[in-house]
Amino acid sequence: MKRFWTACLLVLLATTAHAEPREYRAGELLIVDPWARQLPENSQTSSVYFELRNRGLKDDTLTGVDTPIAGTAQLHQHLDHDGMMKMQQVQGVTIPAGGHATFAPMAFHVMLLDLKLSSPLQAGQHFPITLHFKDAGDFVVEVQVLSEPPAQPDADEHAH
Repeated sequence: MKRFWTACLLVLLATTAHAEPREYRAGELLIVDPWARQLPENSQTSSVYFELRNRGLKDDTLTGVDTPIAGTAQLHQHLDHDGMMKMQQVQGVTIPAGGHATFAPMAFHVMLLDLKLSSPLQAGQHFPITLHFKDAGDFVVEVQVLSEPPAQPDADEHAH
């Protein structure tokens, strides 16, 4: 019976550990909850998602990203073009002063191409990416691989 309760406690701790957002600070910028979805076999691409919050008094721009697990990392955006969703590469994403930019499925995201992995990304793994900002400079964060997207806080919680 003691093992049962110990196992329950470990499961509870594991699930609450993922409930708190992970934040990284780069100057006046916060990089919140970087994550990627686990991949099926033989996948050569992946996407990375996060939120950028600018606590500063001037805009900053994410100008690029790189990671050792991919041959190429690009900034992409999904756009509605005549009722069809279209993905396109962008040269930068501006984070307005006092505002935020959300990288999420069907929105801005980091596209990882030509993955250099011996096995697919699995839930629980993590990998580094370097974010290149115009003003804040280069900043490395750890991307957590998840089987499902993280729970989103109430929209009112982050209203600007």
